[in-house]
Amino acid sequence: MGSAVPDPAQEFRDTQSNWWEGGQKIQTGATFSPRRLNTPLDKIIRQRAGRRSMTRTKRKRGRYTQARPSPGKVDDLALDATLRAAAPFQSRRDEQRKHVAFAVQPQDYMRKVRVRRTANLILFVVDASWSMAVAERMAAAKGAILSLLNDAYQRRDRVGMIVFQKDKATLVLSPTNSVTLAQRALQDIPVGGKTPLSAGLRLAYEVLMREKITHPDVLPLLVVLTDGAGNVAMGQKLGPLPESYQIARMIAEEQVRSIVINLEHVAFDRGLANALADNLLSPCYTLEDLHAETLYQAVRQEISFIQQNTGGLKT
Repeated sequence: MGSAVPDPAQEFRDTQSNWWEGGQKIQTGATFSPRRLNTPLDKIIRQRAGRRSMTRTKRKRGRYTQARPSPGKVDDLALDATLRAAAPFQSRRDEQRKHVAFAVQPQDYMRKVRVRRTANLILFVVDASWSMAVAERMAAAKGAILSLLNDAYQRRDRVGMIVFQKDKATLVLSPTNSVTLAQRALQDIPVGGKTPLSAGLRLAYEVLMREKITHPDVLPLLVVLTDGAGNVAMGQKLGPLPESYQIARMIAEEQVRSIVINLEHVAFDRGLANALADNLLSPCYTLEDLHAETLYQAVRQEISFIQQNTGGLKT
């Protein structure tokens, strides 16, 4: 990449809910009981189990669903499929069959393709700086988080939330599947001030990289709620928006699926949310009727898209 992104100041690394004084407190939007998010078999190799979505795995655990050629390799051999692959060639292997009843050669080997359930991680990054839609935005984000957690209960799915406003970003809810913890963390989040978009994205990047190491099985989805009008930079080399776009490209390079929810009013939209989405290589939604359920449905749709369309299977 180009010039390195400067390390954020210590205040940007603050992961405690130590809020500045004077911000308006926004209560949680209405929650609901969403439908189950059972999604189709995705196409990414996972290494560990979850409970939500079916995924292919290279580990020797999971349900055997089909077989693939594995010439010369006997790891997790599918005996039935191997015998079927060798059957048509028995008449050509008379010499080998003098010593064995059924002739199998390395080119006949078939290995098992197994599936297990994997978990989802939904990380919300919410712009809490002041705008006409800020109260609606925060209420919808809180309600959607609690609704997703209600849906994910006992399935190992996890939800987290980063809020950025004034001059820093804060991880107000570390990735969790605990509805109780979420309710406590989201109870009072003040809003107002400037828009440190790059700090929010940088903290999201750090959280996602930690999750990638500690939970390599989890399928992440980054949900950014903003109008894209960042006006506070972490460093001095780049302006607020170029710095934000640089970090967005870092996230995209890690192949993290993202969506941007454009919160700017259509009459004042300067295309900044779309520009952010372009750098994240993500779709950009405009939710005119921004409530917990509409936000939840947008996230649900994107999870389903990931499961059906993510490529790169190496089986």
